[in-house]
Amino acid sequence: MRLFDAQLYIDRRTRLCEEVQSGIIWIMGNGESACNYKDNTYPFRQNSNFLYYFGINAPDLNALLDCETGEAVIYGHELTMDDIIWMGEIDKLSNLARKVGVTKIKEPAALQTDIAKAKSKGISVHFTPAYRLEHHEAVHQAGLDYPSLSLIEAIFNQRAIKSDLELQEMAKAVNITGEMHVAAMQFSKAGKYEYEVVAEITRICKAHNADFSYGPIFSIDGQVLHNHHHANLMKDGRLVLNDSGAQTDMLYAGDITRTFPVSGRFTDQQKEIYQIVLEMEKKGIMSCKPGVYYRDVHLTVCKLMIERFKELGILNGDSDAMLEQGIYGLFMPHGLGHMIGLDVHDMEDLGENHIGYEAGQERSKLLGLKSLRLARKLQTGFTLTVEPGIYFIPQLIEKYKAAHLFSDYVNYNKLEAYYDFGGIRVEDNIVVTQEGCEVIGDYIPKEMEEIESIMQ
Repeated sequence: MRLFDAQLYIDRRTRLCEEVQSGIIWIMGNGESACNYKDNTYPFRQNSNFLYYFGINAPDLNALLDCETGEAVIYGHELTMDDIIWMGEIDKLSNLARKVGVTKIKEPAALQTDIAKAKSKGISVHFTPAYRLEHHEAVHQAGLDYPSLSLIEAIFNQRAIKSDLELQEMAKAVNITGEMHVAAMQFSKAGKYEYEVVAEITRICKAHNADFSYGPIFSIDGQVLHNHHHANLMKDGRLVLNDSGAQTDMLYAGDITRTFPVSGRFTDQQKEIYQIVLEMEKKGIMSCKPGVYYRDVHLTVCKLMIERFKELGILNGDSDAMLEQGIYGLFMPHGLGHMIGLDVHDMEDLGENHIGYEAGQERSKLLGLKSLRLARKLQTGFTLTVEPGIYFIPQLIEKYKAAHLFSDYVNYNKLEAYYDFGGIRVEDNIVVTQEGCEVIGDYIPKEMEEIESIMQ
């Protein structure tokens, strides 16, 4: 189990206590009682808040922090013989705790007793939203009501700003991901099934002692935003959308998308749309800097799409009016990006609106903009994705056409030529710097000429 230096975890916990100021903080770990390790139902994955403050990627752990004294207690049990039989003799919990600067360990049953004692003394118990069954059950057993907004805010203020060590891990994840994407381009050709290419990128991921940071989205049906179906036969004339990422053994994530032609050569129609998406992505990256609202970056990119679609004759009319009415959502029904780090959608277990939106910001109800996961003002140290896309979804287009929606602006007859087009998305991960932003990791080919050269 790879860990950062103990002092880093100590400093993180100290800062959290200082910001919350009073009471005790309950950091919940994930359990595997629901899966039962003897049955190997699914791989264990630790709660990211627990990883951030305690680093230990092992099941059935919890921790309490005393904001007054700064004392940290981990609740868990040492290995039993049954554990050793089924999992092997891994490092003792006491040793792992020492490596992250914790000297006090208690049995799991003591957690509820200690929470009850604190409540009886009128001490506030701060905890994060429960998103797993064991979390809900534990919160209910403790007789607690609502998650602590002050704790959510304090965690966000820390985890949103990535340290140099974290950026190194994220660059490692992106570089593995980049190797996966180049291999996918090289390995893809007409007559192969999608799952054959997914098998190849899985091999590369595992060869780096990494794992997927989310289920790979690899499909010639790129108009399906999260298509995890990999059984299509790849054919010339189709585009392949590959949205896949690796996570390191310390569980920092990469999230990259590239789109390329099965044949290795873009058609003229594909070139027109791909160039727009690539221009949107570059515009989005260039627009990111401290003090800029990511919602405004999203709208800037969408307005660029509108302008280019007017040049193609797909749209007609006043660009600002189309932007205000959300016509772009017909072609990009998702947000421009999200925060990334220990989670692909970083910290969203704390509540997507808490993470992506500031006080006073309200979600739009417009298609596309309503799905924007990150709208808040960018700060130096934020890490996020920039992932514009253009999709031609026949069912959605037909629905709008039948309802006469935006008929003054949309040339629906022209769109019929795109019904078998699919979709294009291009995505990179960035860190916001004092001057603007930088793409994390090594460059991953995305220019059409680069992609065509790789695929020859």
